[in-house]
Amino acid sequence: MDNLALIDSFSEFKDFKKIDRLTLTAILEEVFRTALKKKFGTDDNFNIIVNPDKGDLQIWRNRIVVADDQVEDPAAQIPLSEARKIQDDFEVGEDVSEEVKIADLGRRAILALRQNLVARIFEHDNATVMKRFEELKDTVVTGEVHHVRPKMTIIHDEYQNELVLPREEQIPGDVFRKGEPVRALVKAVEIHGVKPNVILSRTDPKFLERLFEQEIPEIADGIITIKKVVRIPGEKAKVAVESYDDRIDPVGACVGMKGSRIHGIVRELCGENIDVINYTTNVQLLVSRALAPAHLSSVEIDETSHRISVYVEPDEVSKAIGKGGQNIRLASQLVGYDIDIYREGADFDLSEFSDEIEGWVIDCLRSIGCDSAKSVLELSKDELLRRTDLEEETIDYVLKVLSAEFDK
Repeated sequence: MDNLALIDSFSEFKDFKKIDRLTLTAILEEVFRTALKKKFGTDDNFNIIVNPDKGDLQIWRNRIVVADDQVEDPAAQIPLSEARKIQDDFEVGEDVSEEVKIADLGRRAILALRQNLVARIFEHDNATVMKRFEELKDTVVTGEVHHVRPKMTIIHDEYQNELVLPREEQIPGDVFRKGEPVRALVKAVEIHGVKPNVILSRTDPKFLERLFEQEIPEIADGIITIKKVVRIPGEKAKVAVESYDDRIDPVGACVGMKGSRIHGIVRELCGENIDVINYTTNVQLLVSRALAPAHLSSVEIDETSHRISVYVEPDEVSKAIGKGGQNIRLASQLVGYDIDIYREGADFDLSEFSDEIEGWVIDCLRSIGCDSAKSVLELSKDELLRRTDLEEETIDYVLKVLSAEFDK
């Protein structure tokens, strides 16, 4: 294989990988110098001229002419008789530049050279991808679905880099088809074997935060800032925002006229219900806003246990808790406290517990004037034991059942 053929064999590969000319030139020179060291023991007396655009590569070996019996360093000196085979008028002391053909390196050396060149180009490509996506970490990228697998979706970006969107990082409502565009957050860049593995996410709270930054000009301009985002992907999210301009309502700016600004984000997240909340450092007020649409009667904050007790009217309990407990769970994450919901002023007739407490036990409690759950709980365990014929185990069970109703 001649010099031209070797370079041409990598021209298509170079264009596909988008390696710039200077980088490819440096890689080629490094690889050839490695091959020369193995063949001649040194590369000090060689000039390598590479022009990958034209497929041109020349290797010149430089030595000084010495008398045939005066050769001390074959790497740097050439006998006069050998020099005159190159050009018959060479004299002792002159410099000789001799072109080295790739074929002169030997078949094994050429094979090793090709393998080394491929390895170095892939190594460079991997390093470039690693660096690029490390810089893009926590930002949103757009790619095209290349392949859908049971546990992941493979996405290609504009440079044909392979990005991985694992199933657990997909929104439950996500359905992907080959060729479709996809937006996702660059969550992590890992080394898998020798290749960088770019992990994407559509469930990370930062994905929602970046979508707000892209869709809301006031956030992009820094007039409104996002203080915190909490999500149950595909179901519900709460976003706390704050405005640095008193003239701008941060919630209204994020939602837009008739929801015009937030609708696009909701569609991107497969219909995820997004509550935008005006942030405040007043924890009691923040809890009230976070638990909307429920109206709170009172809020008690226990800094020691880092818990908040919220009291609401009975018909507000379901609103505060939300579907499947979503509202209270997200409110707790947003505020940073555990939240307990209690019914304000609520009481229950003992007959409402007939499915859990036997009738004769209820009759026994009524015989001492206890007709409601609160009236029983207002008495101590010792007093209940003294005033009724009930066993201690039975009273413990009754107190547990009744207390649980108020803890819900």
